[in-house]
Amino acid sequence: MDKIIIHGGRKLRGKLNISGSKNAALPILIATLLTNEDCEVKNVPSLADIDTTIALLKHINKNVERHGSKIRISSNAHLKHTAPYELVKKMRASVLVMGPILARLGEVSVSLPGGCAIGARPIDIHLDGFEKLGANISLRGGYIQVKAEKLKGARIVFKYPSVGATENLLLASVLARGKTIIDNAAREPEIVDLARVLIKMGAKIRGAGSKKIVVEGVKKLNGFAHEIIPDRIETATYLIAGAITKGNVVLKKAEGNLLKAVIRKLRESGMKIIVNNNTINAVYTKTLKPVNIKTGVYPRFPTDVQAQWMALMSVTKGKSIIEETVFESRFSHVGELQRLGANIELKGNRALIKGVERLSGAPIMISDLRAGAALVLAALVAGGKKTTISRVYHLDRGYEHLEVKLRELGAKIRRIK
Repeated sequence: MDKIIIHGGRKLRGKLNISGSKNAALPILIATLLTNEDCEVKNVPSLADIDTTIALLKHINKNVERHGSKIRISSNAHLKHTAPYELVKKMRASVLVMGPILARLGEVSVSLPGGCAIGARPIDIHLDGFEKLGANISLRGGYIQVKAEKLKGARIVFKYPSVGATENLLLASVLARGKTIIDNAAREPEIVDLARVLIKMGAKIRGAGSKKIVVEGVKKLNGFAHEIIPDRIETATYLIAGAITKGNVVLKKAEGNLLKAVIRKLRESGMKIIVNNNTINAVYTKTLKPVNIKTGVYPRFPTDVQAQWMALMSVTKGKSIIEETVFESRFSHVGELQRLGANIELKGNRALIKGVERLSGAPIMISDLRAGAALVLAALVAGGKKTTISRVYHLDRGYEHLEVKLRELGAKIRRIK
């Protein structure tokens, strides 16, 4: 397994391009299952999760050609209706194939995400929605089997605004008979981007980006060409990298309106954030002050930036509180930050942070994608000996060429085999 070695203490300065959004690209690539016509998706990042999605589409019987950040998808023979465990275990988003395959073929069989009972995580919200559309659901041999001779529009009220369930039900309802109303829908920009694509394909959708989405089912969908929106989580991570290293970074191909909550908190801390058309500049001009955050569903502060914010607060003089309300057990990065010298105390879903003057390099290990980003940020300012980070394959799921981009900004970072 690869490792990343960082010698901290350098201010980041310079420009870099933000990649396309992973969380928008995944459901849009899967939306190609809704048509037999050719589709073209641009600005697709080079990530492990994208590779898994391509492998899944090929397994289902799609032709996929990749040329840099552009992916062309065309139909092969008949679609298969099964998503195997070997692929689903790599990426929970694989369950999004349920919606389009069910709508097209009338049945779908998808492996349960690894080690996860149906009720343990929000996949039960997906299944409840499919039942409302008229599907029958069973569990056999670790596979969820969903069948419906013809999906029929219905009113679906989510108990929680799940992003994945909103996407899955959108992908299913566009070919259902009649009207579908999704209440308490997720409002993330990635869902709006998916809806744009479905509308290009001929779907009738209104309300994407609000709590109520209305879909009028159509009989057939067409091909499309679309460019993915910028990755707002990657953008936020590099903005915080500029703040934590007391630097000056310019992010191109970025959209400030996708992460207003993060920008507001950075400004509150004392960072100068300049948002122009497709460019965001983060400039350190004065000593930062601690700022509390509470994560929430969009448009509140994103849970996917919570760990990175904790790294910043760990070296910001004073006390701050982080409250995590979206996911349980999303403080796995705390122990490793403490190994670098951070002063953090956990109390339930709250982290109490007392900023320290400096962190010290040490061997650390990544437990998940966003925790990994936080550890990289902390390592960028850790003094003393180098920081060696293992299990960096987690980062490859969501950050395109992370060490290359950080080197462009002046970081002393390298990857070793």
